[in-house]
Amino acid sequence: MTILSGIKIIEIEGIGPAPFCGMHLADLGADVVVIERQGLPTLGNMGDKTITKRGKRFIKLNLKDESDRDQLLKLVEQADGLIEGMRPGVMERLGIGPDICHAINPKLAYGRVTGWGQSGPLSEAAGHDINYIGLSGALWYSGQPGNPPFAPPTLLGDIAGGALYLTIGILAAILNARQTGKGDVVDAAMIDGTSHMMNLLLSLKAQGGLSYERGQSMIDGPHWFDSYECSDGKFITIGSLEPKFYALLLTTLNLTDDPLFKDQFNAKKWPLQKSRLTEIFKSESQQHWCELMEGTDVCFAPVLHPGEAALHPHIKNRQIYKTHQGNIEASAAPRFTNFAANSERANAVETSVSELLTDWIA
Repeated sequence: MTILSGIKIIEIEGIGPAPFCGMHLADLGADVVVIERQGLPTLGNMGDKTITKRGKRFIKLNLKDESDRDQLLKLVEQADGLIEGMRPGVMERLGIGPDICHAINPKLAYGRVTGWGQSGPLSEAAGHDINYIGLSGALWYSGQPGNPPFAPPTLLGDIAGGALYLTIGILAAILNARQTGKGDVVDAAMIDGTSHMMNLLLSLKAQGGLSYERGQSMIDGPHWFDSYECSDGKFITIGSLEPKFYALLLTTLNLTDDPLFKDQFNAKKWPLQKSRLTEIFKSESQQHWCELMEGTDVCFAPVLHPGEAALHPHIKNRQIYKTHQGNIEASAAPRFTNFAANSERANAVETSVSELLTDWIA
């Protein structure tokens, strides 16, 4: 028994946020069926190595064919939710837009994820993760002043601002439909999600702790909140924001009596303080700093690539990464006390409309 047992989701094949959302729901126990295009694999569907297909079933249909489209609509009648990541208007042109689907199933949660949203001057334009977070403000504070901002690909826009907001939206719409009998359309736009994610920083701005000038705020300027290169070319992170953690950092580095580091929140001193810490951390290896600070309240962690992360004792203890067919992939999240996730890797299984309807109507 999983926490989303009994939830039935149709996923229209695509790339990026929608498949990730479908994987997330399948990880938590929903019955997710992907409607795949007939013919060659797409960028988002490369067989069993496509992690976002895990735990799902799939059916190959040609949605431009009337009989195949009718087969899909039979599934819509029984589904709790449908998720798609097409450009605005594509689903309507295929004859499977929200109005048609809600006429068949008024309770359906119809989830749509795009970069710019279903409306607005840019809604029809192409784009990718980096464009959406650039416009929303979410990219602004990444990187150092004087250098172009750049964030890890896909994580902030596609996944955090897109897929996860679609997951929340589709589950909220399903809950509401069960209470009211009325479905809804979820417009999960990455431009909306990544803007919404800015509210914690904007709260800091309202309190005077954030500047629009990069490198001048408590979370992107100080020496005690940054990453540093080590002697071996590897990197570490320091996040000693609170004064008690900062005091421990100074004690650990034998800097308690150094007058340069006395005034933690004096932004005028940050460049010189950061330069000094840069020299200190560059003098020893990443392993040295791990042995000295990892597990303490300095607020420390090494910067690891995913392969290294999978071997870290904490990651291994929590079984965060697992290996499937020689490749690592992350386990389901979040965790629940009374319900297990679909922790065992299950490749996507092909099914048919008739077989699926037998399961869903039973």
